Amino acid sequence: MRMMDEYIFNTWVLVWIGIAFMAFIASRLITAPYGRHSSKKWGRSIPNKWGWVIMEIPALVLTPLLYIYSGQYHLVATIMVSLWVVHYVHRTLVFPFQIKTKGKMMPLAIALMAVVFNGGNGILNGYWFAHYADYSVDYLYSPRFVIGASLFLIGLVINIQSDYRLIHLRKPGETGYKIPNQGLFKYISCPNHFGEIMEWLGFAIAVASLPAWSFFVWSAANLIPRALSHHQWYQKTFEDYPRNRKAIFPGLF
Repeated sequence: MRMMDEYIFNTWVLVWIGIAFMAFIASRLITAPYGRHSSKKWGRSIPNKWGWVIMEIPALVLTPLLYIYSGQYHLVATIMVSLWVVHYVHRTLVFPFQIKTKGKMMPLAIALMAVVFNGGNGILNGYWFAHYADYSVDYLYSPRFVIGASLFLIGLVINIQSDYRLIHLRKPGETGYKIPNQGLFKYISCPNHFGEIMEWLGFAIAVASLPAWSFFVWSAANLIPRALSHHQWYQKTFEDYPRNRKAIFPGLF
């Protein structure tokens, strides 16, 4: 694959970041209609579990595929691509089949929009790792890498742990929604989203590339509006919902 001029590549990434800001505004105006916000107004729907697989699989496949195809391997880049794969293996192939959403559907349009989001970020990050990543082994000991990789791993644990607390919130045979109160749920409504934002902030710090920062911006643009919508839904649905609990960032909002 012929390498694109880095200036042109970075210009495309900046355009992609600009689209993320527009997506953030749109997400604040229109709540994505899946999960507890599900709606039939968005046309044809598909089973929720398979919707998750369709949404996430582009990122799982494209980034490592572009990196492997390049044949230009670096230890640090391999580690970071591996962390990316760990996140997306869980998100694509494990999490969807653990959630207890029997009979729940997701608009196909939402899944396809997420394919664009994950495909764009997967291609940009994979292409950067394939053609521009150039680290010495000593970079593994740099504060940037240590702090970034640590944030990623902490965020990954928070994300997975919070998701599974939600999954196991209901007892066998129970339906409906409950107020989660364990772990970081004591302080925020969406610690799963908080953990994922922390993951990609850490990834951006460790990788130190424009596409990685772009992905962090996109993650925040998608997850912050989602968390705010969840938080408002909890407050409207449960009269006894803790009033001092924030939406996504402890002590802030």
